[in-house]
Amino acid sequence: MFSLSLCGSVNTKMRIKPFNLVPQASSHSFPSFLPNQVHRIQDPLARKLALRIQRLPVPVRFSENPIMSSCVKPLMQRKETPVVLLHGFDSSCLEWRYAYPLLEESGFETWAIDILGWGFSDLGLFYYLAYCMSVLTSFLYHFFVLFSIFFSFYPSEKLPPCDVVSKRDHFYQFWKSYIKRPMILVGPSLGSAVAIDFAVNYPEAVEKLVLIDASVYAEGTGNLATLPKAVAYAGVNLLKSFPLRLYVNYLNASTNKSFGTTLDWTNVGRLHCLMPWWADATVDFMTSGGYNVASLIGKVKQKTLIIWGENDLIISNRLAVQLHCELPDAIIRQIPNCGHLPHVERPDSVVKLIVEFVQNQSEIKKLSLCLSQV
Repeated sequence: MFSLSLCGSVNTKMRIKPFNLVPQASSHSFPSFLPNQVHRIQDPLARKLALRIQRLPVPVRFSENPIMSSCVKPLMQRKETPVVLLHGFDSSCLEWRYAYPLLEESGFETWAIDILGWGFSDLGLFYYLAYCMSVLTSFLYHFFVLFSIFFSFYPSEKLPPCDVVSKRDHFYQFWKSYIKRPMILVGPSLGSAVAIDFAVNYPEAVEKLVLIDASVYAEGTGNLATLPKAVAYAGVNLLKSFPLRLYVNYLNASTNKSFGTTLDWTNVGRLHCLMPWWADATVDFMTSGGYNVASLIGKVKQKTLIIWGENDLIISNRLAVQLHCELPDAIIRQIPNCGHLPHVERPDSVVKLIVEFVQNQSEIKKLSLCLSQV
């Protein structure tokens, strides 16, 4: 049997409040590799986290040169187990703009890492003409789909592969180069599939798992993997369109937000789509088949915390129960009045659950050590 605990009494001080869209000046400069549209973002916490994004060189087997990989690294490293944050499908480390500072305030060494093919890493392909044509293609797509298909133009320089194996290898090399010790790995949505895939293949790198509204039962990208390239590029142009992203933000949240807040969340969520290589990397992932980790769930050895938004309209709560039953060692917690992205809607609740999960396990470990010495 399982128990589905409801987190009813949680600290609400970090509930996201609406804010007005007014120009904000900053005494600091955003990293030069971020798209210029970062200046349109008004959310002060998103702007603050964007200022901390940096690129670190990561050597990989599938590229002659190290990949300059985007992340937010901790201000200082600690002796305790680090918390490493992944993001969801086609997203970036900015997804953690509300929860990241709370984790740091709680005393965790916290990393937020962009998965290969998403986020703000340097994957090359910075040809000006190609970039202009990509922007033009996207613009024309909003008016006429077929025009977008026929005018898709992409540079000939080879993009590093962005399939599951490459994403896993890149993350492992990042961990091996910079983190270097077992971590608490946190994955929301498709990031949960990334986390499970990684934890099973590199168990020595993961001490515990936290899965948030996990998307782990999809059979990869399905029929999308067989699409002709022209149609696939047209599809990803739709994926980054502002109207679609606006609608996805509406589905992801369970609470009413002001239009200004929704607009700003959309700008944050699609900022990485403006990287010149984004379309190529997304098509490569799509046509490679994507993540299919259902068969790996029973192989997870790590203690796991499952967090789920009670009002998730993207993934059914029944799958949360199924996941809890299939994982060998897991507890499950539900956050009321919350949608698909608890770490965005209810960051205080998510951090509280992570803190309790880590502290309880630490206390159990200390008790076991004391008993072994008696």
